[in-house]
Amino acid sequence: MKLKLASKPLVALFMAAVLFAGCESVQPPSATEPPKTQEENKTPADTSTKEPAKEPAAESAKGDAKETPRNETLYINGLQWGAPTNFNLLSGNSAFPISYGSSRELVYETLFMINELNGALEPLLGTKYEWKDDTLHVELNKDAKWSDGQPFTSDDVVYTYQLGKKYDINWSSYWAYISEVTADGANAVNIKLNKDNPNKLTVLDSIEIIPMLPKHMWEEIEKKANNDLTAIRKEVNADPVGTGPYKMYFYNDQKITIVRDDNYWGQSLFGKLPAPKYITHVIYKDNAAGDLAFKSGQVDVSQQFIPQVWNMWKNGAPIKTYLKDAPYYVPGSMPSIIFNMSKKGIDNVDVRRAIAMSIDYKKISDLAMSGYSAAMEPSLTLNTEAESKYVDKDAIKSLQWTTDVKAANDLLDKIGAKKGKDGIRVLNGTRLGPFDVECPYGWSDWNAALEIVAQSAKAIGIEIRTKFPEAPVWTNDLQTGKFDIIMNTPAGGVNPSQPWSRAHDIMYSKKVAPIGEMAFWNWGRYKNDKADQIIDQIPTISDEAQLKSLYTELTKIWLTDIPSVPLMYRPWLFHTVNESVWKGFPVEGDGSNIPPQIAMDGAGIRALYQIHN
Repeated sequence: MKLKLASKPLVALFMAAVLFAGCESVQPPSATEPPKTQEENKTPADTSTKEPAKEPAAESAKGDAKETPRNETLYINGLQWGAPTNFNLLSGNSAFPISYGSSRELVYETLFMINELNGALEPLLGTKYEWKDDTLHVELNKDAKWSDGQPFTSDDVVYTYQLGKKYDINWSSYWAYISEVTADGANAVNIKLNKDNPNKLTVLDSIEIIPMLPKHMWEEIEKKANNDLTAIRKEVNADPVGTGPYKMYFYNDQKITIVRDDNYWGQSLFGKLPAPKYITHVIYKDNAAGDLAFKSGQVDVSQQFIPQVWNMWKNGAPIKTYLKDAPYYVPGSMPSIIFNMSKKGIDNVDVRRAIAMSIDYKKISDLAMSGYSAAMEPSLTLNTEAESKYVDKDAIKSLQWTTDVKAANDLLDKIGAKKGKDGIRVLNGTRLGPFDVECPYGWSDWNAALEIVAQSAKAIGIEIRTKFPEAPVWTNDLQTGKFDIIMNTPAGGVNPSQPWSRAHDIMYSKKVAPIGEMAFWNWGRYKNDKADQIIDQIPTISDEAQLKSLYTELTKIWLTDIPSVPLMYRPWLFHTVNESVWKGFPVEGDGSNIPPQIAMDGAGIRALYQIHN
């Protein structure tokens, strides 16, 4: 079916990248930093703080914006906040349903699907993978085809990876860890590690993050653009050819609709086609409008931050979250405060420990996160099945802290930090404050969390002031080390390299630029040689018992030195569903093992084969 386009040219707004990032850090590409994931689908708690940047909408053509049958259409919100400008994966700002970093499997597909419940990689375009010494061997699904009928082969995989070597794009940084990607026949590829910088974990990330592109289509786009990335990024790609179960159908400045490809190759993998014939993303002006539409049943799947979500079902509305009770959402990251290890006063570990013990984590969960964060258990790992298995909880228990203002005051008394007339303590001639704690203005859940941090510190005689600059200022301060205490999410996202990537971002000191220069990890410039050694060693180990031992030792170092303090468990996705039209979405304990990944990201797409009217 040909793409139906809107009836008139449009110029519209698209949401600035900082809002799409939803309180995740934004980092420029670098050949030495770990691969990043730029996700447009992390909904901010508040999107009304600033006028978004203007950019022309994708050129619209003729056609009627006819409604699709409601019982055949799945509606979603929270992924698109302005008129679509393009559907070009390489543009850096592609519109729904094209996305990098979220493992969105609707049009373009990845080799494997990530399952956030257990961290497993499930087959999709790839059927299995195996390490053979320094090479990852990936076998491909022989049934896979592009939507134009062309077969999907190893040439497409090699080509897609090579794009990241040829141009500075989202997945270029994987080439810091890869020496070559080669075809092994038509239906297999070999990904060889860089012998000077081998990292099996990040290579595994690549097979569930990088969407595969059709060589026969994108070679023509490259040729037309004379291999100039700036020109390539201007390609609208209005009707992308993918291997996924959906194709573009219609778009304008009000909505984007995709239609099921009834010739989808994946019928052999999933046993049938997805239930919805159409998927539509209506473009709402703000969270409030999206929430209203969701509550009334006009939207089936919401990826918005909904304050006090339990109020949605109070009057019997068929609205659900994956978890029946608090915290309602599966945790996916740990936004944290990071200490500048060279700041006088903060450079004392007992001061850092006292601050950590003073913080009212429950208040942060209740007020900043609407109760969506479980009780904080300080660790380098999330409190999930996929990560908690890596740490011996009994071995780290004595080093973990909880909110305990009395113990924090006792600790400060013990080290000789005495209160002055103003109630602020002085340690060895250094007044403990004012210390600025910083995050971007308008990131309302983070802003609220830091206000609580500042209030909590008062109770132990430490002065902390909140500082909320514009996001670009915060990013510069973070990377150059121009801060006392700063909030960021170390390695946000769910992928095979966790919790290694989080530990790396917090603790790894090798090749980190000094304060005043740009650093893309270890922003506090923490240094511990033993921690560096363990972080180097973990990617080379496959034995589960040995990994648990190493992660436990690394976590002990972190709990002892406290270079950072996690403030909350934040969901990777705010997966909330209204079953007025579509029923059977996955919930905890249903036996399906389908993760709450908004029915389209990673293994969450399996929900489309389970739901029904």
